[in-house]
Amino acid sequence: MATAQEDEIIPETKIPLTFKWSGREYKVDLLGSDRVYDLKTSLMSLTKVPPERQKILGLVKGKLPPDQERIADLRIAGKSFTLIGTPEGDEIKDPSKLEFLPDVVNDLDVDFADNPAAAAVYKNDLRNIRKVREATEKLQINIIHPLRDGKRLLVLDIDYTILDTKPLTSGSLPPAECARPGLHEFLEAIYPYYDICIWSQTSWIWLETKLVELGMVGSTRNYQISFVLDKSCMFAVFTERNGQPYAHHVKALQIIWNHFPQFSAKNTIHVDDLSRNFALNPNEGLKIHAFKNAHTEQAQADRELHKLARYMVHIAAVDDFRTLRHKTWKHELRRLTQS
Repeated sequence: MATAQEDEIIPETKIPLTFKWSGREYKVDLLGSDRVYDLKTSLMSLTKVPPERQKILGLVKGKLPPDQERIADLRIAGKSFTLIGTPEGDEIKDPSKLEFLPDVVNDLDVDFADNPAAAAVYKNDLRNIRKVREATEKLQINIIHPLRDGKRLLVLDIDYTILDTKPLTSGSLPPAECARPGLHEFLEAIYPYYDICIWSQTSWIWLETKLVELGMVGSTRNYQISFVLDKSCMFAVFTERNGQPYAHHVKALQIIWNHFPQFSAKNTIHVDDLSRNFALNPNEGLKIHAFKNAHTEQAQADRELHKLARYMVHIAAVDDFRTLRHKTWKHELRRLTQS
């Protein structure tokens, strides 16, 4: 399988480390472009000790630098260190506590559509290029419904984009009342033009439950979901926000494009309530306002998906989506209404 940016792959220095934990010795290999965050993630995969419980002794002199620090920039005191920490159990937990990700309802968002320089830093970062390649190689996609020739691709988020997640996971509202108004009508309207991928920032066990309870799979609706991706396809990226270190996870569309070369920036649109999720593909992202408080009268009067359906049907005839500016999609919609 071809992967993106192969001509940009630059050999990196491998940094082999060993550590002791619970009386056993382990080995972990890192690269110079990795961050302290990646070290902690690797330790968790080997020991099941979550980052917040990890105490790393002997790797550097003094306190371990913050997560965004590059491994190549650390003054490593020795190639062997000690890990102290209690592993997490394997039991199923509440969804809000299961995720090793930022809270999906976190409003601290960042938008790169108007900052091409910042977006370029993301795209050209050696670690991010490698993470896309690794995610591509690791990903095994289960096709739920065959992809159709000549269709565009919609990559659609779930939580707070088409669903008020909180009352669904708590059981305070029935699933149908947690869905954003017009959900099924929206998908039926765009389906003649787009294949549909659901990409959620949650674990598969909860994602599958949401899709079934919402009637998006296994129903007789006039649309089909082609494939589904969960949080395991996402990875953390690091930047600054208002002069402060800022880390968040991303949905890199290149991972999908590497698997399905018929799709690209030319014919893909990513709809999400968090613009930071398309930081690596800001021009392909369309942000809609979050859907919350589904029980209220105001939420039930929400028309966002109705408007979005009109916009997406309208642009389906555009030969190259790279000529569009999705950030102004509502302005375009008003122009259509007035003409």
